[in-house]
Amino acid sequence: MAQFTSRTVWLPLLALIGFVAITWPVWQWLWFEWMSNQYYSHGLLILPVALFLAVQRFRNDPDLVYTPGQGALAGVIALALGLAAYLVALQQRAYYLAAFAMIGMLAGLVWALAGAAVLRKLVFPIGYLVLMVPLPALDRVTLPLALFTGFCSGSLVQWLGLPVAINGNAIALPNADLVIGAQCSGVNSLITLVALLVLVAYLLEGPVWSRLALILLAIPLALVGNILRVATLLFVARAWGADAAFTFYHDYSGILFFVAVLALIMPLTRALQFGRLRAEVI
Repeated sequence: MAQFTSRTVWLPLLALIGFVAITWPVWQWLWFEWMSNQYYSHGLLILPVALFLAVQRFRNDPDLVYTPGQGALAGVIALALGLAAYLVALQQRAYYLAAFAMIGMLAGLVWALAGAAVLRKLVFPIGYLVLMVPLPALDRVTLPLALFTGFCSGSLVQWLGLPVAINGNAIALPNADLVIGAQCSGVNSLITLVALLVLVAYLLEGPVWSRLALILLAIPLALVGNILRVATLLFVARAWGADAAFTFYHDYSGILFFVAVLALIMPLTRALQFGRLRAEVI
């Protein structure tokens, strides 16, 4: 476990205070996005998870020790470049770019203060922060995914004997007409699942191919789960009407299907030859 004294803490603490002060406008933007952007409500959890992982790495990894004076000039250069990119993005009000530059600044700060060895140990907690940054123009993705979901779920219920007519993302039942919108596109589940599976891949012992495979599985898991959810919604609409489907089932089915997908993580990690939790990171 790393030992900390007043001599080893004061400089990083001052640097952290300065970092937060400089980047405060981006943190304000991130907070607003997390509170209002339906695709990134999970972003609020990414920061405390990353902080926890960094603290645990210091506690459990005997090779991870911060020693004053072990910083690197290359880290100062990286910090300066990150700061320049941050200020340009902030001046242009490109807050998502400023957020990415901020993460680069943080990596440069660690490099400058503690050296490359410490940065390598903390590369995941720092890099994981990328997943808290809302990406722009997601609406361009939601419509194609909504069309895909509408076609697949409509075709599935047709095959199961339900009389439906499919026209793009609009599905007509004998007693109701439904439109598969952005909330049913599956983008929300996909983004959240990627963040979760990246974390699981980091925490468990396993080969590189297993980690990559688990993360990539987020795509089919989210898509298939969402298609099945919409298909069951169509059956509910046929049996009890559109109001029942959209006022009750729509709100709760997303949670239920996401929990069902989460239940698959343990058997998937076993199939992909993952081992136990990595002792040095948790």
